[in-house]
Amino acid sequence: MAQKTKDPFMESPSLFTLSEEISIQESILREGGGKKGKERQSRLGRLTVRERLEILLDHPDAFFELGIWAGYKMYPEYGELPAAGVVTGIGEVCGRNVMVIANDATVKAGAFFPQSVKKLLRAQKIAFDCRLPIIYLVDSSGVFLPLQDEIFPDEDDFGRIFRNNAVLSASGIPQFSAIMGNCIAGGGYLPVLCDKLLMTEGSGLYLAGPALVKAAIGQIVDPEELGGAKMHAEISGTVDFLEKDDSSCLLRLRSLIDLLPTDPEPLRQMSFEVEHYPYTLYDLVGGENQKTYDTRNLLSCIIDRGSMQEYKAQYGPTIVTAFCKINGNPVGIVANQKKHGLTGKGEIELGGVLYAESADKAARFILDCNQMKLPLIFIQDVVGFMVGKEAEQTGIIRSGAKLVNAVSNSIVPKITLIVGNSFGAGNYALCGKAYDPNFIFAWPNAKYAVMGSEQAAETLIEVRKKSKERENEILSSDEIQKIYEELKNSYIEQMDIRYGAARGWIDKIIAPHATRDALTKALMLVKRAPLTNKSFHTGVFQV
Repeated sequence: MAQKTKDPFMESPSLFTLSEEISIQESILREGGGKKGKERQSRLGRLTVRERLEILLDHPDAFFELGIWAGYKMYPEYGELPAAGVVTGIGEVCGRNVMVIANDATVKAGAFFPQSVKKLLRAQKIAFDCRLPIIYLVDSSGVFLPLQDEIFPDEDDFGRIFRNNAVLSASGIPQFSAIMGNCIAGGGYLPVLCDKLLMTEGSGLYLAGPALVKAAIGQIVDPEELGGAKMHAEISGTVDFLEKDDSSCLLRLRSLIDLLPTDPEPLRQMSFEVEHYPYTLYDLVGGENQKTYDTRNLLSCIIDRGSMQEYKAQYGPTIVTAFCKINGNPVGIVANQKKHGLTGKGEIELGGVLYAESADKAARFILDCNQMKLPLIFIQDVVGFMVGKEAEQTGIIRSGAKLVNAVSNSIVPKITLIVGNSFGAGNYALCGKAYDPNFIFAWPNAKYAVMGSEQAAETLIEVRKKSKERENEILSSDEIQKIYEELKNSYIEQMDIRYGAARGWIDKIIAPHATRDALTKALMLVKRAPLTNKSFHTGVFQV
């Protein structure tokens, strides 16, 4: 029996070790279906998805890939599904930022699994929010039929892709589609709903393939006659550009993108420096999320030196709110404080925990940023809101509701960064995925959960014990310990950020030292969307 490879995530490693491991694993995910899949593409005279990106993009190494962990370990009965069989991300084509959505035919012939659909929908949403042109590189066998019930009918399933195509087009966001392999069944609507449709010789576009046509109506038909590139170019008139092969198709795409209006000029290039070396972050936070630290020190490794203007610095100390700049881009930052501190009343407040005054302060700050049209960056290392009699009597639920209300109705761009824990209502109040951040990033040590593993296991043990007591049974100490360990280990696995990334809860796992660059990229992209047609209102606040 082969020895199981140790997982550094389970062995209390350093944050730097976690970052290195993530980098190695992502390199493996980029290999897609591996040697066999690449050989199949070569045999068909087609490039792999990564080879296509090399030709399409101005700077392939700078491709801002999103959702690479999608589908990770989610479908063990069907084998590995690297990146959910679809590559999404933002890159430059002829100097224009574009969203690329490309099937990886080396993975299950490019078939769509539930997470493939979810990943594509997220890419479309980001493109819509940032007003990014979209390029679809289509090479897919369609829906993965054994899981069709999880892919086909719901509001966030396969049909939503085509609805989004139509809405994007109506909003004036250019969409280009290139069929460079198979495009079968309902998936055929995607390219036809785009502004421009390209197709390579030897590719196929049909609602039903030859086998299904024979089964359905008894007609025997040649694949090229049924839905080949030449037929669609000459007879059906569906194809705008017929191309000989992948390379010529990708070069044509570049020529068409070059006709689009140029991107807005980026912020004037200047030399902005941080207060502290970004690699300081590795020692500051640590790999286990147990350290307490001053969040201001974390910010000093990310924001421009001397730009921080802290808002209500002496009030509600478990949240830091500040106006600052990141590479010259003005932003408002809402970051929970990880250091224990004293209130103005001399009371001790725990780091990583949200209190009523902090929630009130953050809600007020969000209103201010909306008034100033400043993008918001939320930084999470939070275990939730304070509990207990005293906390409830301060109206902590009411204060938390104010913060949730403000986040929910905010109209300025929102970017969320998880640098440690993201537990319970703290995830919600600091703009978790459910609150529509334009981008959501996480460090390799980040953890998602309703509560910590030990607290969750102890809570569930109590529930089990009471259930057994109602049946007049008593669990032995050995049974309790066994159940506790099983529950705790299961919870730890689910808290792993790769588990969340596989399910689309974050867009990208980033190394701590690369945080400033990732936020700069995101800020440049979110500024493309105008705010002039939006007005800011909140719902009713309980007082």
